[in-house]
Amino acid sequence: MILCRMMRELPFSRPALPCCHFFKTSSSSFFRYTSGAAILAAMLLSTSCIQEQDASASTLQPEQVTPAAVVSATESISAADSSALTASTAAVSAPAPAVTAEWNYPGPRPLPGAILPEKRIVAFYGNLLSRRMGILGELDPDEMLEKLDAEVENWSKADSLTPVQPALHLIAVTAQGHPSAGGKYRLRMKHDMIDQVLELASRRNAIVFLDVQVGHSTLQEELPHLEKYLKMPHVHLGIDAEFAMKEGKIPGRSIGTFDAEDINYATGYLADLVKANQIPPKLLIVHRFTQRMITNYQDIKLRPETQVVMHMDGWGSPALKKDTYRRFIVKEPVQFTGFKVFYKNDLRNSPRLMTPEEIIALSPSPLYIQYQ
Repeated sequence: MILCRMMRELPFSRPALPCCHFFKTSSSSFFRYTSGAAILAAMLLSTSCIQEQDASASTLQPEQVTPAAVVSATESISAADSSALTASTAAVSAPAPAVTAEWNYPGPRPLPGAILPEKRIVAFYGNLLSRRMGILGELDPDEMLEKLDAEVENWSKADSLTPVQPALHLIAVTAQGHPSAGGKYRLRMKHDMIDQVLELASRRNAIVFLDVQVGHSTLQEELPHLEKYLKMPHVHLGIDAEFAMKEGKIPGRSIGTFDAEDINYATGYLADLVKANQIPPKLLIVHRFTQRMITNYQDIKLRPETQVVMHMDGWGSPALKKDTYRRFIVKEPVQFTGFKVFYKNDLRNSPRLMTPEEIIALSPSPLYIQYQ
């Protein structure tokens, strides 16, 4: 069954992105992650995503079309198969080498086992319920992993001195254009989906990121629901300021924001898990493509137990992407940097995608690369 709902374009000064999004045609996949009244809710929930009305005409447009993904009406979470998770963890969590190179990055030198800057991460992003949210859900699993292999090879050739760490980046909490259960404008994916992504990652010795779009909720409310996964050595966190609606607006109709206080909560939460479970440092990916998405960046605390990546999350031509990287990532440095490539939207006004060589040449050179 294919579910799709078109929202009328709102009268903003810049056009909204298309917000029709399609589920996979496999009904078995759809029903695996949903139940009960949530199926009806799936027919009604949708969001759109607009470009912030920024003073500069060169600001990139976001590509965060949120799926009408669903959980049960009570947002109940299925119990994970502990034996399968143990096997997945063993397959994926080979320790990263200790950081031995000269430390030229902000913040304290990380603890042994930290991934950055010893490796460059190449991640596939998306949600298994949507072919429109990213490459992770667009392709069937085997085809997706083969494409990930090809990208890893491309990056290895472009920079033979930096090992490439493959990753899968799952949107585990999706913002919604409808109040949803509890009036929070967000829906949590069932743990069955996370378990499947962990299994896929184990086939490539990949790490996993769980991404959170809080809507009207908070990180304080959402992160504990993912704690059993964040305790795993190979599972890390992403947070999306675009959908953090502090002013009570509807996700997708305006751009949200995180403050340094929110990011400090996330790194503190991860640091506590690292210390309590004696695991390697955790990565935190923070999505950004406008000025107002992150406030008080200078107050972000850097900890040896965590590694913060400010991720350039905008689409457009190579010139526009470089400009956004310079204006919103380089000018407000935190620790490490990331860069996103959109297989489709980057080609809307450009004949080609940016190459690994071009991205590596940016200063600072991004160490987290995401494909959507």
